[in-house]
Amino acid sequence: MSKLEKYPSYKDSGVEWLGEIPEGWDIVRLGVLGSFTASGIDKYIVKNESLVKIINFTDIYSRTNLTLDSKIKYMEVTTPELNRKKHLVKKGDLIFLPSSETYEDLGLSALVNEELKNTSFSYHVIRLEFKKDIAHNFRKYLSNNNSVLNQFSSYGKGTTRKIIGRNVFKNVRVVVPPKQEQIKIASFLDEKTEQLDKAIQQKEQLIKLLKERRQILINDAVTKGLDKTVAMKDSGVEWIGEIPEGWEIVPGFTVYKENKTKNTGMKDDRILSLSYGKIIVKPKEKLTGLVPESFETYQIVKPGDIIIRCMDLQNDQTSLRTAISINDGIITSAYLNLNVINTFNSEYLHYYLHSLDITKVLYKFGSGLRQNLSYENFKRLSIVQPPKQEQEQIVNYIEKNNQKIDKAINLQQQQITKLKEYKTTLIDSVVTGKVRVKDD
Repeated sequence: MSKLEKYPSYKDSGVEWLGEIPEGWDIVRLGVLGSFTASGIDKYIVKNESLVKIINFTDIYSRTNLTLDSKIKYMEVTTPELNRKKHLVKKGDLIFLPSSETYEDLGLSALVNEELKNTSFSYHVIRLEFKKDIAHNFRKYLSNNNSVLNQFSSYGKGTTRKIIGRNVFKNVRVVVPPKQEQIKIASFLDEKTEQLDKAIQQKEQLIKLLKERRQILINDAVTKGLDKTVAMKDSGVEWIGEIPEGWEIVPGFTVYKENKTKNTGMKDDRILSLSYGKIIVKPKEKLTGLVPESFETYQIVKPGDIIIRCMDLQNDQTSLRTAISINDGIITSAYLNLNVINTFNSEYLHYYLHSLDITKVLYKFGSGLRQNLSYENFKRLSIVQPPKQEQEQIVNYIEKNNQKIDKAINLQQQQITKLKEYKTTLIDSVVTGKVRVKDD
């Protein structure tokens, strides 16, 4: 068991942002500890060349324990023999991210924690081979702390992706304690971060279960109703099963029509986007990439319209494809816009189609090589139709329970944020000598 306290004496580090460090500790440039190399190895397959596993930037992002080992399923590519031998990683190497979409992730690194047979690294990352004697387990904390990561982010340049050059890596300054202190610090942080990571994983699992509970609740409500004692009947549709007596199965065209009203003459300039199962208003400053010359090709959206992303079912079976709009605006004509008719409750229809989305029933109706959907698929889609009053009751029930589940999820997310912040603060405080690990 260890506890934290102050070191007996401190000295000025000579670095304004760091302040004092313990006596006997050093401040050095990262390049002094070893040499940085880039591989130039890409993910493309080259005929008649040998296969090699590569560590890619995605492998660094996913390392909550800051290590790389043989349990990871690394990408395999082909590369010239000479290049491959030159850039095989070794146990103890640090693999860094020289580019990222966010400043916060610039300079993140992971430690090669064991000998990895026939494994190199891609041109997306950069490798530090240590020449100085730094304790193995301490290496992963050496630069993965706020004091160093803040230096990396301050040097980041670029718009779509932020980039830092090799000279930045060489000149970034790190705190180096004596060898025995490195071992003690790494042992303490390994134990504490493992405990924190387990607590975070438990809360993430609870969030997953809450979301699954939400999906079951929605699916049962829109297909079975709220009264569990009511008599049931066969719907005649295999993937729907039984429905309550008094409910009907109707074709889609009886409850909605396709709305293809174009934004001719720029009637509206509020850009809408389908994101994570919601229709959001997209700020104009975030309109980057493939932006059309004119938004007159977009389609008009009204509150209560249901938007469906119908393309590429074959290659994307994880996204939420349906959402209901609460705003006026315009959206790309690549999406299907369903306008609810005949006093059918649009919120109920939204939850019904959402249920077909998350249970992947919608994927039954895709056509073409990439499994696209069209209005023709939705036109005769079987829709469960409860009486109008029950539709409203079901919507109120779902929304009431959604609020409870959202509250529970938000609470867990807040606790996860606090645990992550504590983990970050703990690593930074111990690695920079603000507090000392002392055995009881």
